[in-house]
Amino acid sequence: MVSVDGTATCNPRGFLLPGKHDKRICDMLRKTAHWILLWGLFFLICFGLGYPTLNRYDPRKSGNPDAIEYYQLVEGNPQAVPEYSRYRVLVPYLAKPFYWLAEGQVGTWNPVFFGLLVANSIFSATSACLLVIIGHIALKNYSTALLGALLYLASFNVPNAHLAGLIDSGEACLMLTTAWVMVTARWFLLPILGILGALSKETFVPLSIVFCVTWLVVITRQEGFRLSRLASVIVMGVAGLATVTVLQSTISGHIIWPWDIALEEKSNVSPLRAFDKHNIAHGFIYVFAWLVPLGAWHLRDLPQSWVFASIAAALAALALGIWVGSLSGVPRAMFNVAGPVLSLSTASLLMKIRS
Repeated sequence: MVSVDGTATCNPRGFLLPGKHDKRICDMLRKTAHWILLWGLFFLICFGLGYPTLNRYDPRKSGNPDAIEYYQLVEGNPQAVPEYSRYRVLVPYLAKPFYWLAEGQVGTWNPVFFGLLVANSIFSATSACLLVIIGHIALKNYSTALLGALLYLASFNVPNAHLAGLIDSGEACLMLTTAWVMVTARWFLLPILGILGALSKETFVPLSIVFCVTWLVVITRQEGFRLSRLASVIVMGVAGLATVTVLQSTISGHIIWPWDIALEEKSNVSPLRAFDKHNIAHGFIYVFAWLVPLGAWHLRDLPQSWVFASIAAALAALALGIWVGSLSGVPRAMFNVAGPVLSLSTASLLMKIRS
């Protein structure tokens, strides 16, 4: 029962019932508990998906040479790592404390891959939660949003790249965070994401700029121009470029400008040679074999600003692959920007078919 003044009272069974002043706090605590439980569940799912890296196979010896470099970063041997990988510090340095705690304490598990798996599971679980939030806002259906997150985690790239000793989970999580920021109109957070994204992977900077500019163009046509939004996107781009410059200059010991990086990565390989059978068979088909055919049907149900921004960023990833003369890593980058929207669209299709 509730007293006249609105304070909490007890019912006959002795349970404390909130008054009108406490109901908001109770709702907030309940929602917080819900998201903590959901994030923990997603974390355990991710840890299970990546478990084989601990003692069943070694990603360094299974056709995944990038895992060698990130392994050495976590282990504390950055001098042996090529410069372009040495700058991707967010995931490896988050993995270090878990590696230190696990060393000598995890039996047959590889402690370095344990640290990487924990760090990657943190980012992947956060991505899944963000996808639930965005999906619930966009589709007004929690079940569809939850299914979209589970489809995202079941996609080829998550267990075989995000949770396999690499660092793609950081870039993917921050791209989804960027979408969440704009869906919820928290544009002022974009500069922070520019810094964090540049620390995760240098490709985040151009991809996020294309993503945000496209989103801004679409939403401006729908809602009108707002200077604050444009300013946030510009500051984000400047912050990302500045972070890349400072980070790479500090590690290399001399000034490296963003255009120096772009010119150094440019390849003379023709685009036609980049599209070889190996890249197509082992990249695009594996990653998008079911995502594109199923996800393309219900993209109209999602915010068009998100859809067009994801498509534009995916095309930008393809252009970067052509620029460097290799498409081997392009499907992973394209999934990081377009995988969430395709997963959610697929979930929408499945729920529509069921009903």
